Amino acid sequence: MTPRVSVVIPVYNEGENITRCLDRILREVLLPAEVLVVHDMPEDTTVPYAQEIARHDPRVRTVLNTYGRGPANAIRFGIDAAQAPVAVVTMADGCDDPRQIDDLARLVDRGVVVAAASRYMPGGQQVGGPRFKRLMSKWAGRTLHMFARAGTRDATNSFKAYDTAFVREVGIESRTGFEIGLELTAKATRLRRPVAEIPTIWLDRQLGESRFDLGRFMPGYLRWYFFAYGRRLTPDRLGAKAPTQRGAGTALSDDLQKTR
Repeated sequence: MTPRVSVVIPVYNEGENITRCLDRILREVLLPAEVLVVHDMPEDTTVPYAQEIARHDPRVRTVLNTYGRGPANAIRFGIDAAQAPVAVVTMADGCDDPRQIDDLARLVDRGVVVAAASRYMPGGQQVGGPRFKRLMSKWAGRTLHMFARAGTRDATNSFKAYDTAFVREVGIESRTGFEIGLELTAKATRLRRPVAEIPTIWLDRQLGESRFDLGRFMPGYLRWYFFAYGRRLTPDRLGAKAPTQRGAGTALSDDLQKTR
């Protein structure tokens, strides 16, 4: 059966912790789904635990990322490998609520190109996490919603569903951190494509150690934050005919620079 949603989970040495994450997703996702556990190296400690679950549940697949190391490349690879028309990106650390994966996917089914799980809309909440990071994220989300009309108050959250055809149309340039959610929201905003949100309760990581490096990832976030405020674009100006995600993003970068 062809899946209706591809759940993309970038991982890095999660080890046994992935078991709890996958158990919750497999229990809560009711739509026909595939779950892609995307790892950067064959020796990643996550792999044997994920493969053990895959032996009992064919929805799970371990996928070796060949785009380069890091979360951005793992997410790019996972979306490119997705077989479903909807891809939902979620983290392996338990911060996201898997019960909302179906709801996010159904929003894309209804026609939005980006569906965000929002911590900052009414009914949403963020529990824990570094205070400065939380304040910056909330400020970015609210200003983009108010002034750029981004369609979500939480553009920086990675927990989002995407129309995979849209992603392959516009491409992904991010190569460093977790700014892909902001990049694709910014591109949808500039193209005037529909973006929607549902409230979520985000819980700070309970298992393992976070690898989010705000200082290293900040330039990417700032780039796409300011890009969202540009004038309306057409797909050809955005670089719809640029190389696919498997190739270099230089042509798309040139097109983006021309539209600033």
